[in-house]
Amino acid sequence: MKNVKRLLRSLRGNKKNTILAIVLVAFEVVCECIMPLAIAEMIDSSGVDWGNLLGYGAILIVLATASLLCGIFSGKFSAKAAAGFAKNLREDMFKNIQDYSFSNIDKFSSSSLITRMTTDVNNIQNAFSIIIRIAIRVPLMIIFSLVASFIISPSLAWIFAIAIPILAGLLILIISKATPTFNKVFRKYDTLNSSVQENIDGIRVVKTYVREDYEKKKFSKAADDVCKDFTRGEKIVAWNTPLVNFFMYAASAIISVLGAYIIIGVLDWGSLTTGGLSSLISYGINILSALSMLGMVIVMISMSMASADRVVEVLEESSDIVNPENAVLAVKDGSIDFNDVSFRYKKEGEENVLENVSLHLKNGESLGIIGTTGSGKTTLISLISRLYDVNDGSVEVGGLDVRKYDLVTLRNEVTTVLQKNVLFSGTIIDNMRWGNKDATIEEIKKACEIAQADEFVCSFKDGYNTFLEEGGTNLSGGQKQRLCIARAILRKPKILILDDSTSAVDTKTDALIMKGIKESLPTTTKIVIAQRVSSLTNMDHILVLDNGKINGYGTEAELLQSNSIYKEISQAQRKNGGNENEKQ
Repeated sequence: MKNVKRLLRSLRGNKKNTILAIVLVAFEVVCECIMPLAIAEMIDSSGVDWGNLLGYGAILIVLATASLLCGIFSGKFSAKAAAGFAKNLREDMFKNIQDYSFSNIDKFSSSSLITRMTTDVNNIQNAFSIIIRIAIRVPLMIIFSLVASFIISPSLAWIFAIAIPILAGLLILIISKATPTFNKVFRKYDTLNSSVQENIDGIRVVKTYVREDYEKKKFSKAADDVCKDFTRGEKIVAWNTPLVNFFMYAASAIISVLGAYIIIGVLDWGSLTTGGLSSLISYGINILSALSMLGMVIVMISMSMASADRVVEVLEESSDIVNPENAVLAVKDGSIDFNDVSFRYKKEGEENVLENVSLHLKNGESLGIIGTTGSGKTTLISLISRLYDVNDGSVEVGGLDVRKYDLVTLRNEVTTVLQKNVLFSGTIIDNMRWGNKDATIEEIKKACEIAQADEFVCSFKDGYNTFLEEGGTNLSGGQKQRLCIARAILRKPKILILDDSTSAVDTKTDALIMKGIKESLPTTTKIVIAQRVSSLTNMDHILVLDNGKINGYGTEAELLQSNSIYKEISQAQRKNGGNENEKQ
């Protein structure tokens, strides 16, 4: 019930349609239950009285029309309510995900979040629609039909009263067997979606290594697992219809025989007319058909409950990084201070990724960071914009602990160009304006010149109006990196961080980019993570990280004299010709 209450918060704006659908379903059932009584009266009317026939015929037409209209409009309102409910759910999930910190995002895989926002929400939408239409209809139909049956013939109505619990018990048994199987399916959807996403993201690597057949087999296995579980569940549910049909025809046969004996006087079980017998059979069909639908409703609701749990997990996950009370709304400058900082991704049971890190940068200074893979370089810079919170110590920007700033204010002033370059579908201008939504074409062009991107952009037929595919797949790695750097330059932040963001350009272009950034953003504090020592040559300070600890700190000249790791990396790269990467 807790999950249901949480989900119903997303019903906002759709309550009116929901209530109208329920009311119309109730009227539809009432009309359908009155019709057999009218038919019985028409059959039992003595002689050929055209007035009676026309009267009852008119009543039946009115009831049928009313039932039809109620059915049409209840379907319309329930569809609107269910679609609106699903829309709100997706919006609420998406908005909550946007507020997640990196540690929250780490709890969910991207394929799992996609499954939850698509398949799981679809299941909830279908269940909601069914609850409004069928789950409301079924109990009303059973109650009204059973009451009417007892009014017509109490002695025969007991057949329904006996058949209902027996059939209900068998349906519950079927559902209890099928539901766990269906629930397993949704967990396997994550694996299926993960296989698809991984393959599409890495399609170039797949083709480069000629692994198409392997990927096909991997996807086929995931699809087969889903298919097998669905088939297993459907085989169990398939017993539903034959069981209901058996009880329906058996009850109708018994009532027909016993009713005939009552009508001709062989059985003294009260009075019964031919029309009454016809009505009883109709009500019996209504009751048992309703039970059949109820079985399917319960299966659908059971399936949706697993989806509901997964959706509520996303909705209930709250960011562990929130704005403080009386948050500071302005960053004084780009000075950075790490004061004995230690950090681990999980608060308990895990070694520190960073340990006892202390460093101090004045506003406008530049810092190069180098170290082996996994030494904590990206983690270190993630703490500056408060993508994670430190476990011990403090990180200060502009002389204040980052935990005192408004998050939007802080992150507007700390711009990071990530290792993985992310561009969005749209024109180059559209992507540049992520850095500054009001940037003019001249400002965009200037930023691209600094990032050494203007030349190749102008070589395109449409120039800055060139359309980029999702992820910038129609650009080379070096081109994407330079556009991402230009986008960051447009923002003119107080702190600019380049996380190995020039790895796909040659050393000459790298040097020109660094020179352009230094000249165009003189008061911006610059942090550059790089694997090439040539990228760090002109940095004011260089930090050498090793296993999350500071191994060396100083100028390049100082580190070449005193730090074995930096000296070893420098010598190895110079020996290999600078470790240049000529991907442009």
